Amino acid sequence: MAQTNVKDLLSAGVHFGHLTRKWNPNMAPYIYMERNGIHIISLYKTVAKIAEASEALKKIALSGRKILFVATKKQAKDIVAESAKKIKMPYITERWPGGMLTNFVTIRKAVKKMAAIDRMKKDGTFETLSKKEKLQVDRLRAKLDKNLGSINDMTRLPGALFVIDIKREHIAIKEAQKLKIPIFAMVDTNSDPREVDFVIPANDDATKSIDKIMSLMVDAIQEGLQERRNEKESQEQAETEGATETEKTEAVVEPRQETPAVEEAKEETPVAKAAEEAPKAETSEDEVADAGGDKE
Repeated sequence: MAQTNVKDLLSAGVHFGHLTRKWNPNMAPYIYMERNGIHIISLYKTVAKIAEASEALKKIALSGRKILFVATKKQAKDIVAESAKKIKMPYITERWPGGMLTNFVTIRKAVKKMAAIDRMKKDGTFETLSKKEKLQVDRLRAKLDKNLGSINDMTRLPGALFVIDIKREHIAIKEAQKLKIPIFAMVDTNSDPREVDFVIPANDDATKSIDKIMSLMVDAIQEGLQERRNEKESQEQAETEGATETEKTEAVVEPRQETPAVEEAKEETPVAKAAEEAPKAETSEDEVADAGGDKE
């Protein structure tokens, strides 16, 4: 399991909160002190919450479900996109499409439309269109790819949502709450932690802070994915061994057919030879008749 300590988080600036006048009173349990008009987050609590969130994300990855990363703010876009690609998870870094979760069937139709356009280009249908139609199709493809290209492989609702800045992504939070999808999030001092299932109190505005938390989460998910791969390999190996043992058992049960060499060896045994060499007693027809009794 990926581990961290207070010193690492301190050097990444995870402890810096917002101005005291912008704080949310529900974040009080996670605030250590106030300095120069800024709230300082308690990093000891952050470390504990990171461990809790990492364990939960690892279990979700181990179960084979997807984790959707959401971050549309400028500081987090590139970091989240790179991190999600590394572990092959879906992500949203452009505008959140309304109904992304609650109206998932329609979103999947839009994703399939992208695939249909790609097929048109491969089979030559695209070339039969007029110049204007080609331009319209290309624009539609580019727009869909920009907004939904990163969730192309997400064929069903995600097992969890990881959000950076829950105030900015409030629509995504509401949709996940409605569908009872677990929410993991970096929560700053100006946000309400009650909206999130797994709170990670941290500075969600600095790139270094976001990068640090994301790297820890990615490590936990990678660990879960690796364990899943190992389990599959061991299961396949056990199935292969089981099939081999069955074949061996069937081979033992089959009756053995003796080869000509074995039969010849039996014929050459001392007992067989003695039987052959023993003198045969000649019996007369009268003796045979007496032995058989009176038969009419």
